[in-house]
Amino acid sequence: MNASQIRVLLVDDNAIFRETLRKHFETYSNIELVGEAEDGDTAVVRAGELQPTVVVMDISMARMDGITATRLIRTQNPRIVVVGLTVDVKDYHVYAMKKAGAFEVLKKDAVLADLYSTLQRAVASVQPVVILDETPSPTQATRDQEHTVDLNPVEPAVDQSRDDLMQDKS
Repeated sequence: MNASQIRVLLVDDNAIFRETLRKHFETYSNIELVGEAEDGDTAVVRAGELQPTVVVMDISMARMDGITATRLIRTQNPRIVVVGLTVDVKDYHVYAMKKAGAFEVLKKDAVLADLYSTLQRAVASVQPVVILDETPSPTQATRDQEHTVDLNPVEPAVDQSRDDLMQDKS
């Protein structure tokens, strides 16, 4: 796995929907589907075991809903990001999911268009950008030198004027 790899745990009680998302994820070289769960209980356990970067979580599921599972996952693993999914975007569901710690909630009928960019933004929200080489390129170094401002300039005329003012006060 490289630094830009997004490890995903997919959680939804609908097997056909999971299959659709699984195929969608396969089209991206930097997404690795590390596991699946069909309910919130299993999602909490798998998130702890698999340590995904992102959990894509349905809100409405049997045994444990996505809101409760999100709260538990984010409490136990704060570096794991959760993106919620719902069929019906109701304000109270979206509010509850975000309050539980979800980065965003997407409507299932539009998820394929928005999911990849949402995953990228979600990951960026918790993982700092890694700077592998702090040495500036030759072009940047030249530009930096051209725009360098001396913060402590020594100008005799300014120093002389200050000395003159000090003598006038005495």
